Amino acid sequence: MKDSLLKVYYPVKDYLLIILGTALYGFGYNAFILSNEIVTGGLSGICGLIFFATKLPVSVSYFAINVVLLGIAFKILGFKFLIKTILGVASLSFWFWFFELVFAGQPLMQLQEVFMSVIIGAMICGSGLGLVFYAGGSTGGTDIIVAIINKYKNISIGMGMVLLDFLIVSSSYFLFANVDKIVLGLIEMGVNSYMLDRVMNANTQSVQFMIFSRKYDEIADAIIHRLQRGCTILEGEGGYSHKPIKVIVLVARNRERTNIFRLIKMIDSQAFISQSTVRGVYGEGFESLKSLK
Repeated sequence: MKDSLLKVYYPVKDYLLIILGTALYGFGYNAFILSNEIVTGGLSGICGLIFFATKLPVSVSYFAINVVLLGIAFKILGFKFLIKTILGVASLSFWFWFFELVFAGQPLMQLQEVFMSVIIGAMICGSGLGLVFYAGGSTGGTDIIVAIINKYKNISIGMGMVLLDFLIVSSSYFLFANVDKIVLGLIEMGVNSYMLDRVMNANTQSVQFMIFSRKYDEIADAIIHRLQRGCTILEGEGGYSHKPIKVIVLVARNRERTNIFRLIKMIDSQAFISQSTVRGVYGEGFESLKSLK
């Protein structure tokens, strides 16, 4: 009975976090960023450029572009992978539309100095994204592109995404001919990323688990088949009892740790778990060895 409730509770909690996170992002973006004519990175930045150039609402272009990306991703990644992404895209598109009506393009804070508005907006947006990613969700856009590329190529594209974001922000110069807006856009990206990391409690991308449990075989099977992650089972011996024990070693992305803890708890609530931060993981499913210099 308890396991059945947990299977319902966790997905509902995740969906509510995604909705709350996208609401925060939609609010921060419209109230502090877009209304001050600041262009950010990612798809929201591209949609901002479209809005400033054509007056097409961000909610419309954001939803339309994501529909195309989701259609492509559906054939490649499957529906199961995209469930939370679809929710994130639909929810954020709604909140973009809602706050467009609420603020009508006017900033929430009527300040001559735009800098503080950008900082506040970036903090709110980053916190919202952190909640979405914590719940295992996504807001679509470049996240979908990254997922598709990683499906076939085990490469690190982090630097490529940074350069793309820089190009998007810099493109605002052709609309406003204002270097200050470019600088503010780059500051927004930095603060946004910092807040996202703080909410996720992740200054690193990966974590390592050592799991001690009598039900090690069930946990290992669930990790492999339900989380689509590999793991290693080591032979151990109790220092005091000298009894043999199995230890599961698992390395995963930081965003996956919540699901890992939930999975272990459902199978063996008495399991002993050690979690440590990993500064660098290279190999299949993580960073390519080619990225090492």
